[in-house]
Amino acid sequence: MGRTIGFRRAGIDDLALVHRWMQEEHVHPFWNLNIPLDRFRTHYEKALADSHQTLYIGTIDGEPVSYWEAYWVQGDVLEGSYPAAPFDQGVHLLIGEKAYLGKGCALPFLREMVRFQFQEPKTAKVAAEPDIRNEKMIHVFERCGFRRIKPIPLPDKQAQLMFCEREEFEKRWNDVYDTTCL
Repeated sequence: MGRTIGFRRAGIDDLALVHRWMQEEHVHPFWNLNIPLDRFRTHYEKALADSHQTLYIGTIDGEPVSYWEAYWVQGDVLEGSYPAAPFDQGVHLLIGEKAYLGKGCALPFLREMVRFQFQEPKTAKVAAEPDIRNEKMIHVFERCGFRRIKPIPLPDKQAQLMFCEREEFEKRWNDVYDTTCL
């Protein structure tokens, strides 16, 4: 039997948890935020206050297991990488709890976050820019309906620009509302 995934807004109370996840060996090579807590607090508080993005904690049966940043491309470092439309959105994610790696959770999480982003009727595209070395996540994005566009340089990484178009996503997932994994 599967377990239910969900999302809740992240807050300052999640600082220690998200900081711990940033130290994990499967996370820090791609996020580059394995820094001391005081420095991370500054970064995290700035992210929480940034009006162009919203931070989420992904849960399984209410247990926090993942971290998400849903953002508007305009106003983000990504906006200079392609001709972004005003309502293009983007997504960053990590599975923080090692016990949930390789359990089939990333795809249902990503699918439900992208479905949530497409609730904005003017959003026709969700962008992602995973580290080009992170083939596991690139594969998950592709399974969700994203396609590779081009490698792009970003300030903290060489990224693979990927797009998920609303039409492709709906064709692939319109009848699938399964929010379970494991």
